[in-house]
Amino acid sequence: MKKLLLTFAFLFALACTACAADKPAAEPAAVAAYTVGIDDVLDISILQPEKLSVTVTVSPDGAINFPYIGTVKANGLTLIVLQEEIQKRLSDGYMKYPVVSVFLRENRSKKFFVYGEVVRPGTYLLEENTTVIKAISVAGGFTKFGSSARVKVLRPRTGDTGYEAIKVNIGAAMDGNPKHDVVLHSGDIVVVSEGVF
Repeated sequence: MKKLLLTFAFLFALACTACAADKPAAEPAAVAAYTVGIDDVLDISILQPEKLSVTVTVSPDGAINFPYIGTVKANGLTLIVLQEEIQKRLSDGYMKYPVVSVFLRENRSKKFFVYGEVVRPGTYLLEENTTVIKAISVAGGFTKFGSSARVKVLRPRTGDTGYEAIKVNIGAAMDGNPKHDVVLHSGDIVVVSEGVF
C-alpha cells in the first residue's frame, strides 16, 4: 500500500510539472519592453486594493487619462515603466499598495509607408516581422509600370537627419533567399520606382 501511494505521488508530481511547462509565460520580456507610441491602445487594470479596468488610447500629445490621477505621459515609455509610474502616482495619496498591470491591446503607433508604383500607396500599421515583399503585397502589388528591380527602403537615420537607402533585390527574395527580403522598422519607406523601358 505504501509503495502504491509513493508511486501515485510521483506520477502526480510528474503530471503537475508537465502542466506547468505547458503554461505560457505571463508576459514575455519583449512585450514588457515595448515602447508606447501615439495612437497605441492600452488595457490598464488596478488589481488591488480595488479592481478597475480601462482601455485607453494614447492621444496625439502622447498622454493618457486614468481615473484618480488624471493625465499621464505615456509616449516613449516602456509598458513596465508606465505601469510603475501609474502605481507610484496612485500610491501617492489615492490607494495603499496598488498593484497595476498595463498591456498592449493594439499597436497603432508603429507604421511604415509604401510609395511609388504600387496599387495602393500609403501608410500601413507595422506588424512583427513585416518584410518588403509583405509590404508590397499589402499595398496591392506592383502597378504595370512598377519594377521589381527598382525597389528600395528609406530608413530614418538614428540621431541624425535624412535616410539610409537600402536596395532590395526582390528577385532573390522571391527565389527564397531571406536575407534579401528586408524586415521593416517603424518609419521605413518602401519606394517602388517605375521600370526603365
